[in-house]
Amino acid sequence: MNYGMLLGVLVAFFLFILLNMIRILKEYERGVIFRLGRLIGAKGPGLIILIPMVDKMIKVDLRVITYDIPSQDVITKDNVSVKVNAVLYFQVLDPNKAVVSVANFFEATSQIAQTTLRSVLGQVELDDLLANREKINAELQHIIDDQTEPWGVKVSVVEVKNVDLPIEMQRAMAKQAEAERERRSKVIHAEGEFQASQKLADAAQVIATAPNAMQLRFLQTLTEVAAEKNSTLIFPVPIDLLNTFKGYLESNTKME
Repeated sequence: MNYGMLLGVLVAFFLFILLNMIRILKEYERGVIFRLGRLIGAKGPGLIILIPMVDKMIKVDLRVITYDIPSQDVITKDNVSVKVNAVLYFQVLDPNKAVVSVANFFEATSQIAQTTLRSVLGQVELDDLLANREKINAELQHIIDDQTEPWGVKVSVVEVKNVDLPIEMQRAMAKQAEAERERRSKVIHAEGEFQASQKLADAAQVIATAPNAMQLRFLQTLTEVAAEKNSTLIFPVPIDLLNTFKGYLESNTKME
């Protein structure tokens, strides 16, 4: 009986040692190994053999991490208070630095992102924040990446998502946009009137060089008016047309 219990204890101890020796890491994972407190290095993926009670392993995920930066209260350069949130994409490139150089690389990166977002956006005006998103995103990415590089963390993308404006500012911008649309409408209307006047002037010059063209235009107008099926039709008779008939009658009278 004692022999069976001893065998059971030995088997359990062996299984315990075996489970603590073997680690299996996925393709996107790395294991940072410490042996008696000293850094051995990162290993993986696949099967990892550890020395029980001597080696300690910390797993690090190498996939891209998406972090939604909470809304930050920002006062722009032109003293406009806005709420801005952004999204951050980063990943660990050096697992050893990510474990040894900083206590919690995720928390450190998130805090750096929040403070940098407030700092950078506080140095730009509201119009630039709304119009030059790509430039601001690139600047944010560059600054945050420089600060996280010693931790073995690479910041690939920073995107400003939403800019929440005060109600008063939204109304002012709506009035400004409406005034701008009205200005463009008036400019387009004026340009159309100017082009039409140029065409009329060109047509007048053509008619002035060909007197019969005016009579043809008059007859064309009569045709268009007659197509409306009006019960009464009043139209002026050009003096040139009457002079033509007068000359015709006078020539016939002289011949008689």
